[in-house]
Amino acid sequence: MNPHDSEHDELTARLRALPAERVPPARVWQGIAAQLPAQAHAPAVAVATLPTRRRRERWPLRIGLGLAAALALLMVVPTPVPHTPAPSLLQRQADAMAGEYQQAIAALPSADVTDAWRPALHELDASADNIRAAIAENPRSRYLLGQLQRTYALRLELTQQAVLSAGLPT
Repeated sequence: MNPHDSEHDELTARLRALPAERVPPARVWQGIAAQLPAQAHAPAVAVATLPTRRRRERWPLRIGLGLAAALALLMVVPTPVPHTPAPSLLQRQADAMAGEYQQAIAALPSADVTDAWRPALHELDASADNIRAAIAENPRSRYLLGQLQRTYALRLELTQQAVLSAGLPT
């Protein structure tokens, strides 16, 4: 055994016997405080940071509670039915035109048209429906209103020709 090992063991034992933390006496802290020039701001900063730190630690909880409250409110309060806009002037004109067309068709004798006329009449009816749908999507298009008027006029003319070809008076 080496003589240095015994000294080493003795120092290690003394080191372990020391307290884990030593607090300097109060007079040492007073001396340090007297040497600091801006001591008035230090306690205010330390006091002000303590509640801020607590606030920072609680913000996720507050946001979570706020989101839960908003979700609960959305679940409880009924949402209003979306308001459908009033029909535009063009849409009202298209509706009036369709009404006049229906009246004109109803005024014609109700006779069966031959099968040769049916595909053309159905095609014109489908075109009128497509134009009405386009007017609903673009209620400011005067061009579409003109196309609808031409389609109804052509459909009415074709229906009259079909009735005449069947030999019925108009």
